[in-house]
Amino acid sequence: MLLVLSRLDYGSATLVGLPAYQIDRLQSMLNAAARLVYSSWRYDHVTPLLRELHWLRISQRIDYKLAVLVYRCLNGLAPSYLANDLQCVTDLDARRCLHSASTSTLVVPVTRLSTVGDRAFPVAAACVWNSLPADVTSSPSLSTFKRQLKTELFVRSYP
Repeated sequence: MLLVLSRLDYGSATLVGLPAYQIDRLQSMLNAAARLVYSSWRYDHVTPLLRELHWLRISQRIDYKLAVLVYRCLNGLAPSYLANDLQCVTDLDARRCLHSASTSTLVVPVTRLSTVGDRAFPVAAACVWNSLPADVTSSPSLSTFKRQLKTELFVRSYP
């Protein structure tokens, strides 16, 4: 079981922007793993099982990994080549007077191609980061951030 989850999570930050049919294939693997844990039938509903296991859906798992990587970049815990790609709104002179300058939002770079450009790390990372509430992004430590992030994504996944 651990092997399935570690394989699904390995490099999941690179899976941002995959087509829905490929995300669905990964989700079916996660669903099968949950059914295996509970020894349930193939056609049983899997949502209660995932909720009880406290497992995020694939799209939220991808967002989780990407948001943790952004947190590390912003707090000096990631390689500089990744951190240099992210730019806070407060770093821009033209936007310092805006209301968004008081938050920890990131600048989303403009792309030409939505198929490739929107999957680039600076774009996808900024979109995921900006979608999070301020109380999550302003966490004082990485462990606190991970806990609050998982709670937020869990609520989004299972309303």
